[in-house]
Amino acid sequence: MAEAAVRYLRSNRTPAPEPVEPMPRPELRCVAEDERAPLDPGEFRRVLGNFATGVAIITAPPAADGDSPAGFACQSFTSLSLAPPLVAFMVGRTSTTWPRIARAGTFCVNVLGAGQGELCRAFAVSGADKFAGVGYDAAPVSGSPRLTGAVAWIDCAVHAVHTGGDHLIVVGRVHALGTADDPSDPLLFHRGRFARLTPS
Repeated sequence: MAEAAVRYLRSNRTPAPEPVEPMPRPELRCVAEDERAPLDPGEFRRVLGNFATGVAIITAPPAADGDSPAGFACQSFTSLSLAPPLVAFMVGRTSTTWPRIARAGTFCVNVLGAGQGELCRAFAVSGADKFAGVGYDAAPVSGSPRLTGAVAWIDCAVHAVHTGGDHLIVVGRVHALGTADDPSDPLLFHRGRFARLTPS
């Protein structure tokens, strides 16, 4: 009986599928000025502002003896990859803080809590001593400032940097991370203002 079943299956075997021809690669070229959509920058910001984000402060240790730590407020932060563990943030190409972080080659992402709006404003100011009166310790691998009161921290090395229009896309390789012992709700940013989570 088993032999008959094998003979039946062999006689009704499905033929192997024909190989699939690969699609031709699309032609890649730059977009000409007259082909660009007429987008108003203010309208672009207004519409994209409807996407609520968390708020983080990116910090880096002094790149040389005598330097002070570097840091700036950032809402363009995201997780990127689990294996390997990667995160990314975006920074303006005109930023005066980014070159200091790039020289250090390491950074720490400090995810801010709901009560840290003033801290965020202090790190959004250009040219000031952003760390004056700010409590922090050293992240375990990079030594980047790990800010007191942050709900989470991610200690990274710069893994890659890509261009993205008027911004840079900085990819970080995660070496250590953690949360506060008793983390509060996160600080949110929505439509140009700080916001908080409310119970559903």
